Amino acid sequence: MDLTTFIQQLVNGASLGSMYALIAIGYTMVYGVLRLINFAHGDLLMVGAFLAFFAYSLGLPFEIAVIISIIGTAIVGVLTDKVAYKPLRDAPRISLLITAIGISFFLENLFIVLFGATPKAFKAPEYLTKIFHIHGIYLPISVIIIPIVTLSILAIVLYILYKTKYGMAIRALAFDISTVKLMGIDADKIIMIVFIIGSSLAAIGGIFYAISYPSIDPLMGIIVGLKAFAAAVLGGIGSVTGAVLGGFILGFTEILVVALFPELGGYKDAFAFFFLILVLLFRPTGIMGEDLERSRF
Repeated sequence: MDLTTFIQQLVNGASLGSMYALIAIGYTMVYGVLRLINFAHGDLLMVGAFLAFFAYSLGLPFEIAVIISIIGTAIVGVLTDKVAYKPLRDAPRISLLITAIGISFFLENLFIVLFGATPKAFKAPEYLTKIFHIHGIYLPISVIIIPIVTLSILAIVLYILYKTKYGMAIRALAFDISTVKLMGIDADKIIMIVFIIGSSLAAIGGIFYAISYPSIDPLMGIIVGLKAFAAAVLGGIGSVTGAVLGGFILGFTEILVVALFPELGGYKDAFAFFFLILVLLFRPTGIMGEDLERSRF
């Protein structure tokens, strides 16, 4: 592999890792507050991509379609919590986990019934599909934008968590929901905010994924969601910064393995999870994890 090819793969890895990171933030925030592994979170990526696709296909400007997608996906995330998770707040963890898997199947099959299982071509605006050529390196404009947006969102989320009253309440809930309720804080409202943030980021990740791999289908969120979950665990479940770090590491690993060993390209997903297993063998709480029971974001 020459230097140009190596740099090209690093660029591709940064773009892919950024998308994993966006989705992983939602995973880690929900877990940090509710100790819930929300396996339906990956399907919110699919919901966001489909909402943007249909809004844009109706002739709306792409920017408006993106806003509609983010708002719509946030509403779906909040409804999921209100309908499926809130009634089980005091139930055993396994009940919430089974419910999350059930919601995932429900969303996938609902969209198959409504829109069919046939993949649909996602046509992004021309300004997002331009490609720059710099010394033999191909740089699609989306590949440049995605990491910038991801790091900007990370800064915004960290600001919310550490510089606002709502962020203080979210971190307090991560320690003890019962005590927070006794202090007069509306725990359900704070949990709703967490789902709004996480679902919105999943929608953005879904749109970026659809732009980079211009085909969407109702099952597109399964493997991407699992990888984002792996990224959250790798970085330290419950840590927002760790989720972003894990996303980038997983993205780089997946791209570089295929670049270095092309004959193993069919096993790229397996390598990503194998790397996760290796890290967790030596650091079970993840790279930036401290305490699985009392994460502080």
